[in-house]
Amino acid sequence: MGDDVDYKDYYQILGVDKQASQSDIKKAYRKLAHKYHPDLSKEADAEEHFKEVGEAYEVLKDPEKRTAYDQLGANWKTGQREYQPPPDWDAGFEFHSGNYSNEAHAGFSDFFESLFGQRGAGARYSSMGSSPGEYSVGEHAQGQDSFAHVFIDLEDAYQGATRSLVLQSTEMGNDGRPHVKPRTLHVKIPKGVKEGQKIRLQGQGSPGLGKGKAGDLYLEIGFNPHSLYKVNGRTVSLDLPVTPWEAALGGKIKVPTPVGKVDLRIPARSSSGKRMRLKGRGIPGKPAGDFYLTLQIVLPANLSEKEKQLYQELKKLSGGCKARERLETV
Repeated sequence: MGDDVDYKDYYQILGVDKQASQSDIKKAYRKLAHKYHPDLSKEADAEEHFKEVGEAYEVLKDPEKRTAYDQLGANWKTGQREYQPPPDWDAGFEFHSGNYSNEAHAGFSDFFESLFGQRGAGARYSSMGSSPGEYSVGEHAQGQDSFAHVFIDLEDAYQGATRSLVLQSTEMGNDGRPHVKPRTLHVKIPKGVKEGQKIRLQGQGSPGLGKGKAGDLYLEIGFNPHSLYKVNGRTVSLDLPVTPWEAALGGKIKVPTPVGKVDLRIPARSSSGKRMRLKGRGIPGKPAGDFYLTLQIVLPANLSEKEKQLYQELKKLSGGCKARERLETV
């Protein structure tokens, strides 16, 4: 998410308990908004307080934003100021469209922007789908589209798969507060999907009004961190350890890819940092991505007496580092 920001306790700002109902939050906001309204208040820093109260209400009035914020705040301790939201903290939360406006949020804090700004929870989907609106009895309207950021394994993008994904949906409880309701979806992951791509699940959004159709659910795809590979678009890369003799003499070795091992021929006299390309071995597509390997020369963790002796003989034969000698002439 970036640099640390000052954590905002929105409940404290509005003067309400974390168990407050949506109605209580609305009442608290109206009272404070009137108290600090710049045109009415004589309080010092009224305008600043007014913005702060508005920011708190923007989050807590929205059941989905409030639920996501509550989960984020579980890792915050009273008295702590600087706070760095975990990467992709909103992953798996289901949000609906029509709940974000850049202009309305002008002047909000860096903390708000890091969570609900241009790429924050819900904001990334604001231009898609329908807004809730007001309807009369007997009317029919299509349900809102909903959206979530989900993570899959890189291997699924290579081969395609069907996976069970759990989304954190929000529903209002009898106590007037939003509650998390997990729902499990069996999702077909298409072969060749890449990060940032959206999978549409027709009819899996909000129910329609009357005879209106349900909205759609859009899943924005991300990849789980991998112990071996890095991904950029359809390009996949791997740091490949090689021994000094493999780098010096060359030869054929087996290297891992997300779909199994392949043979790679290392050229003789390869240096550490040399980049090699396996064309079309990245994420499938039209065209497919490439798979890059960066050679990393690695010494044995422990040398036997025989190995030390052989390295001593090599040292005598080679006469030192020629590349380093060139540095001395500069």
